[in-house]
Amino acid sequence: MHLRIRQAGPMVTVQDRGRRGLLHSGVSGSGPMDAPSFRIANALVGNAQDMAALEFASAGGTFEVSEPVRFAVTGGDVDIRIDGSTVRPWESHDLFPGSTLVVGGLRSAVWGYLAFSGGIDTPLILGSRATHLRTGLGGHEGRCLRTGDLLPIGPLDPMPHLALTKPWRRSNRPINVVAGPQDDYFDASAWRIFLGSSFTVSTSRDRMAQMLDGPAISACRGNDIVSDGTTFGSIQVPGSGRPIVLMAERQTTGGYPKIATVASVDVPRLAQTPSGLAIRFRLISQATAEALLVAERQALLDVIAGLSEKTTPMSVAQEVAQ
Repeated sequence: MHLRIRQAGPMVTVQDRGRRGLLHSGVSGSGPMDAPSFRIANALVGNAQDMAALEFASAGGTFEVSEPVRFAVTGGDVDIRIDGSTVRPWESHDLFPGSTLVVGGLRSAVWGYLAFSGGIDTPLILGSRATHLRTGLGGHEGRCLRTGDLLPIGPLDPMPHLALTKPWRRSNRPINVVAGPQDDYFDASAWRIFLGSSFTVSTSRDRMAQMLDGPAISACRGNDIVSDGTTFGSIQVPGSGRPIVLMAERQTTGGYPKIATVASVDVPRLAQTPSGLAIRFRLISQATAEALLVAERQALLDVIAGLSEKTTPMSVAQEVAQ
């Protein structure tokens, strides 16, 4: 069984949950920018939540299959058509040979997920199928998908069509951050600017990092450190004073001081914030960040457990608030 890419949208890559335990060897984890949406897409088609699926930026593209499959699209509100007929995101649908699936543009979101029953069955590289574009690891030849590519997919397991019974919502509250690890490189004035100002998500963004526009932040102890480890959500401040948030394909070490780290619970929400929108930061403790993450993971499990058999086209909320 295979999936044919008739037309590839921007930044379509194969992703699974990412590579684990290799940061000490300089191997970035990669994986989805919005893990909850990725997991829900897999759950909707009956896959294990870490099976490989497609991630796309802004728009998906056009696809065909050689055998019947079930698919689902998540991440945000998006136009989806099978042979010209509209179907809904956040629920599963059948795709048959000879039919054409078109996944259009996302609204109020940046990253979308297209999961197929059986998963994308590309070879494992260092224990994962996740694409890491800057190193060429994983996925389909370690690159973005192109028109004409063929991808192996797993078999269709008999199961009911599933739909999300309540939206996976994201609030407009400030982005939670935890101080450090180089918070002592920034004086009280810098912290007032960082926590008291709005920053705009720049168009300078990709799977490695996204830059923020706004007031410059000065590091009183300088903008160079002995390189140390980075994490998904590290906020570096280079000499320009312009914050850089490191994302899924970040480098494993960095030589700029990190004023704070985005709490894991809010990394997907920041990743899904469209360019041009303003955000603010709120400082919380590590203990609070961990409690928020535990609560969200439980909420996600509850949502996945609550997936119901689709009976009517109106069984899913029309929009997922970002």
